[in-house]
Amino acid sequence: MEGEFRYRGRGITAAEVEFIRQLIAQHPGANRRQLSLQLCEAWGWKQANGALRDMVCRGLLLELERAGHLELPPASHVHRNPSTRRAADGAKALAPRLLDTTPLEVPLRAIRPLEFQQVRRTPEEPLFNYLLAQYHPLGYTRPVGEHLKYIVYAAGRPITCLAWSSAPRHLGARDRYIGWSAEARRCNIRFLAYNPRFLIVPWVQVKHLASHILGEMARRISTDWERAYGHPIYFLEAFVDPERYRGTCYRAANWGVLGRTTGRGKNCPTKRPNRSIKDVLGYPLTPRFRELLAEV
Repeated sequence: MEGEFRYRGRGITAAEVEFIRQLIAQHPGANRRQLSLQLCEAWGWKQANGALRDMVCRGLLLELERAGHLELPPASHVHRNPSTRRAADGAKALAPRLLDTTPLEVPLRAIRPLEFQQVRRTPEEPLFNYLLAQYHPLGYTRPVGEHLKYIVYAAGRPITCLAWSSAPRHLGARDRYIGWSAEARRCNIRFLAYNPRFLIVPWVQVKHLASHILGEMARRISTDWERAYGHPIYFLEAFVDPERYRGTCYRAANWGVLGRTTGRGKNCPTKRPNRSIKDVLGYPLTPRFRELLAEV
């Protein structure tokens, strides 16, 4: 292996690849997950809450195998379209009577206070997955990296789903707005959360509901994130496709437009756009966000 292999911003040296090869050779009966856990322990790859970064490590092993640098044991399980399977499992777990689709068209004050539930790894998670799969234009996909899932209830009825996940590592408009260095970005990207899905179920028509929910989320997400992952959140971001939406609810909740994406995605081999160009919106959770995110 010549030079350095890079994965998620981390350089992987030839010596480290050789270490992985030896680890595989020393444990001929281990499956991929067991190898990943052992590698996490050996390298100290842990989240802020102490949990091993198993999924990130497994992704590295797969990329190294695809690049021809090592050979992994055969996969013990092959899952076809796991996001679809999880959503289908959620649908099967729901009795139709649990979803009240009676139209809800009332003033916001009539349904306040709303109940916010973080449902990841709870019995309510299949409902979240089902609602997104059934009613969101982009369907359901598992959020990336660290992530939380929320269902918002009004008088016991689920009316909104929000997903929050790890932020993209490179985003020009955001990075220029924050003004951090490449090293600071690598150190502090975990302090940002990205909103990949926001759904208000179609039978709910309540004026100002979306911006109200975004405001409430901004007040609680950092505390919830620290409880789950051992660190706070200082900045929120989202993408809006201007050909389909105006992003009115974000703007009404005081999110700012930071610029636009390039339309190339993270793995584009050329400099030409290969997907829709989106507005990048951001919301600082503390006035000191630039100072905090610049620390290395």
